[in-house]
Amino acid sequence: MKSKLVERKFLLPFILVTSLFALWGFANDITNPMVAAFQTVMELSASKASLIQFAFYGGYATMAVPAALFIRRYSYKSGILLGLALYATGAFLFIPAAEYQMFSFFCVSLYILTFGLAFLETTANPFILSLGSKETSTRRLNLAQSFNPMGSLSGMAVASLVVLPNLISDRRDAEGNIIFSTLSEAEKADIRLHDLAVIRDPYVILGLVVLSILIVIALVKIPKKEGDGTDERNTTGQTLRNLWHNGVYRYGVVTQMFYVAAQIMVWTFIIQYADNLGINKATAQNYNIVAMTMFLCGRFLSTFLMNYVDSRKLLGIFGVGAAICSLGAIIIVGMPGLYCLIGISLFMSLMFPTIYGISLENVSDKDTTLGAAFLVMAIVGGALMPPLQGAIIDLGTLYGLPAVNVSYSLPLLCFIIIALYGWMTERKRHSEAQGAL
Repeated sequence: MKSKLVERKFLLPFILVTSLFALWGFANDITNPMVAAFQTVMELSASKASLIQFAFYGGYATMAVPAALFIRRYSYKSGILLGLALYATGAFLFIPAAEYQMFSFFCVSLYILTFGLAFLETTANPFILSLGSKETSTRRLNLAQSFNPMGSLSGMAVASLVVLPNLISDRRDAEGNIIFSTLSEAEKADIRLHDLAVIRDPYVILGLVVLSILIVIALVKIPKKEGDGTDERNTTGQTLRNLWHNGVYRYGVVTQMFYVAAQIMVWTFIIQYADNLGINKATAQNYNIVAMTMFLCGRFLSTFLMNYVDSRKLLGIFGVGAAICSLGAIIIVGMPGLYCLIGISLFMSLMFPTIYGISLENVSDKDTTLGAAFLVMAIVGGALMPPLQGAIIDLGTLYGLPAVNVSYSLPLLCFIIIALYGWMTERKRHSEAQGAL
């Protein structure tokens, strides 16, 4: 008899925890276009502006393992509540950051905000995997993760419709050149005050929404799972040894790091790619929304396809598709190159939850919390590689191509690694199945 995707007894906690996926999706994708916004209003280079991403994803690297240890000591619910509290705190810190007009203050605010996201992701992903049989765990996580891009689309819509169109610093003359750089320092100061308030307000409203959700979660009973806040688990040392000797898991963490790096690079610099074609930020953000819509459709499509195609093989196929689109974005100058860049999102759709599910599939329940933490910590890839891509973009032209095009060689490398992981794990699974006969 085929196992149910979500058992009836777990339906309510599944729905509640799945709603959290939209929360961090919103934060991710309202923040991506802020790199371009800060670059203009604070008059920064692309590489310095991308420190926004370094701060945002650096918070995951800092807090993922402490979050796992906290959850092991207490419970999934405690981890969720603390995560929501940190999330709201970081959002509210945008108020003094805008007041003092300090780029570094905004970076610190996002750093603290992602402490909360690290707690939420370290909790939610393994919790969803545990709500049923291991046979359906990767499909179940893909389903839950399908709600992540819904939050992402909301964040993108706020950026596109509320933030970017109202930035006075991005207004252009008839030739498409930004006027802000030609103004006096006094004029720039007034515009900067206005624009930083425009950037601040959505985060403050987000903080209020997060506080409301915290209250709801606090009032609802979340079931404990094996080893959740109890002594029914391995020691930390034993868990680390078990994880290290699990090759599929170990390579999965590395692959996840490259995936997150690729995702953040693809989405963060769509605006710069479009800007090189003479498209303003608000219009360019609409292309980001199209990309996210394709990503959302791909999530549901891949969840359906997993009924018929093994998730490892599907990961390999999608990795190849993403690499081909990346190559098109590199070598084609003009709108067709931008279309290739947008198309990458369809193939990225299944990658995070599938790498996550494959990596943890043969990890003991008693090791899952800490195992999940290192997979969340792998999100540090989103902090490390975007500044490198920004430095390439700052070169202007490279090998006869716009540097922004050439910069997508970095995501291309990442997708090749992801495809190889998919095919490697599929081959290992096939060998094990043959050996069992």
